[in-house]
Amino acid sequence: MPALNIEFTEEELAAIREAAAADGKSVKAYVHDLSVREQQRRLFVQHAAKFWNDHIEEFDEAFPEEVPPTAGRGAAA
Repeated sequence: MPALNIEFTEEELAAIREAAAADGKSVKAYVHDLSVREQQRRLFVQHAAKFWNDHIEEFDEAFPEEVPPTAGRGAAA
């Protein structure tokens, strides 16, 4: 299985060890889970922004009182 060597300062590693212990995980499992969760979060936000941009006109038609008076309403993708 592919692996990474990641360098941390002593302070960073101490904080990671503390956070891993608080979650009841090894440092390896904690860093793995955190990085995978961040990638999943980024993908979710990317898809949510695309959905919003693709359907913004429908939202505006359904809720005209909520349309702000300024232009450039699309979500950053």
